[in-house]
Amino acid sequence: MATVTEGSPQATDQDQKHVTEQEARKVAEAARESEWKAPSFLRELFAGRLLLDLIHPFPRTQEDELERARPWLEDLDKFLAANVDAEEIDRTYKIPQHIVDGLAERGCMGIKIPQEYGGLGFSQAVYNRAIAVSAYHESSIGVLLSAHQSIGVPQPLKLFGTPEQKKKYLPRLAKGEISAFALTEPDVGSDPARMKTTATITDDGAGFLLNGEKLWCTNGTIADIMVVMARTPDNRITAFIVEGDWPGVEVAHRCHFMGLHGIENALLRFTNVRVPKENILWGQGKGLKLALITLNTGRLTIPATSASAARACVGWSREFCQSRVQWGHPIGKHDAMAQRLGAMAATSFAMDSVAELAALMSDQARFDIRLEAAMAKMWNTEQGWEIIDSAVQIRSGRAYETATSLEARGETPVPLERIMRDFRINMIFEGSSEIMRLFIAREVVDTHLKVAGAIADPEASLGDKVGALFKAGFYYAWWYPSKWFGWGRWPRYGEFGSLAKHLRYVNRTSRKLARTLFHAIVRFGPRLEKRQSVLFRLVEVGAELFAMSATIARVQMLKTSKAPEERSHANTAEELADRYCQIGRRRIKNRFSNVFNNDDVAIYKTAQRVMADEMRWLEYSTDQAWK
Repeated sequence: MATVTEGSPQATDQDQKHVTEQEARKVAEAARESEWKAPSFLRELFAGRLLLDLIHPFPRTQEDELERARPWLEDLDKFLAANVDAEEIDRTYKIPQHIVDGLAERGCMGIKIPQEYGGLGFSQAVYNRAIAVSAYHESSIGVLLSAHQSIGVPQPLKLFGTPEQKKKYLPRLAKGEISAFALTEPDVGSDPARMKTTATITDDGAGFLLNGEKLWCTNGTIADIMVVMARTPDNRITAFIVEGDWPGVEVAHRCHFMGLHGIENALLRFTNVRVPKENILWGQGKGLKLALITLNTGRLTIPATSASAARACVGWSREFCQSRVQWGHPIGKHDAMAQRLGAMAATSFAMDSVAELAALMSDQARFDIRLEAAMAKMWNTEQGWEIIDSAVQIRSGRAYETATSLEARGETPVPLERIMRDFRINMIFEGSSEIMRLFIAREVVDTHLKVAGAIADPEASLGDKVGALFKAGFYYAWWYPSKWFGWGRWPRYGEFGSLAKHLRYVNRTSRKLARTLFHAIVRFGPRLEKRQSVLFRLVEVGAELFAMSATIARVQMLKTSKAPEERSHANTAEELADRYCQIGRRRIKNRFSNVFNNDDVAIYKTAQRVMADEMRWLEYSTDQAWK
């Protein structure tokens, strides 16, 4: 293990060459998966096509895998319930070693690692359930396991490693050695063109010397093996497998946060770390693309843990609404609280459906789930935050009070205060909500860019522009009318019973979404990429349509399930789905109404005046405090 040395990070290089917007865009574009080799439900939805057969029947985990997974998940749940003191972890900023050892003994470090390498060989869906169970008992434990194998070494090694690399590292990781993923730097977040960490070829040509710093590396303080991104001499980003005890690897600082006190998050420093050539992962210059592909499935645990937190909040809120009496009635009988609780329950079911669908789709090679994974991460984290906020409002002072304080005075130690702190980061890490919207928006306008992108490209030749103009004319002559015509009315989707009306709405609205996106492209032209709020509203419409579709398909699965327990939930699930769809439809109406009728330009101008220091008078200062 690398040794920990507390101290300030090294100063950033102020002399680094300025990276232009155009250069940054080229780096990002080069890392994109530009081809679609498999269908995507969301891509089709944004194009105005509801291809229901992609999600209906709702995918299922193989029964033989479930038979193997059920007792293992039950054992994991019992172990955590018996050993985890979440408040102690929050207080001491440390997951006890006996818990980490117990997780390793149960195979939790190799849940998705193939059995031939000593792992459990479970699917993404089962893996998500395991992470959700772990996070339910204590959020940092879920992050430990997820950072280790969702984005840490096992996932990219499975996807891109050589047979020799897999044979060397996967058995070690499955047994319990911990991994991490090092990409972010003190001055580099979602703009990798600014990356400063370098890997220069050694004098003997047998390897590279790694130099630089990586910030916010989860598991970094305890990582035995990690993936490190660095810029190679060809000025491209490359992924390297680095061992934590190699000379020159230093944990410069352990970072502490608002929540997730148990996570081992580090500022890592690499000083002339010698990395053999055979530890390049996938190939030189492919590091950023590797990171983006890894995250397609790597971020799927976050929707699952978000849904788990939402379910817990529904339970705690229900109990309080039943037991707390005000003005002669349980507070759940009062409309203000009932509105919150009903919306929480409906949205929680939708979150569960989205998380489950995205994971099950990722287990089937016939799908490209890059959009579904990003959308599930974005939507579930934001809906989960709203549910937690509602739960805090319902339980009021008892939610703001810590669980330790509640227990000390004899009340049930519901940890909502801690859950709120732990949850907030979900809208930031592994792709912030804003970055997820930008990523989705870039992918959904891709078809239009391929057809007519040269018209607005300043680097395109006159011939290319003229050719694109004719191509666009022929394409949109048939495409645009097709987005106005289509049957999205009764009796279509009649087999879905009371929910059929919502599917018909999704059908019609997907075409409206495609039309409105086209209208925005025509109206703003090249300026559209600067009108992020416009694009974001359209992404949010797509998110609601996706959640509605996933929820309805899941209800239909419950209705037709061979399992009696699942069928017994079908009626109440149908009611929850209906309630959520009504909520979603109202949100969509609001988003559409604000696409072109908004205050975006005025607010942007105000923000720039704030940036120009013209409004510093409104900020707090001792001079102004008494005026």
